[in-house]
Amino acid sequence: MNSQITGLRVAAVVFGLASTAQLARLVIQPDVLVAGHLMPLWPSGLAFVILGGLSLWMWRLARTPTK
Repeated sequence: MNSQITGLRVAAVVFGLASTAQLARLVIQPDVLVAGHLMPLWPSGLAFVILGGLSLWMWRLARTPTK
């Protein structure tokens, strides 16, 4: 295993953990205040989709055979 594959897998795990955290925020629905204003949940939904897609993309790139 070379360092590029390891780097892609580490990135995939980091993106996956961040995506899971966003999903947890959607499920738990905590009140999050930013500068005194309530943060809506839709950015977490968007972040979940984007980060999950990046995680899958990086994992698939790590599995692609190199020439």
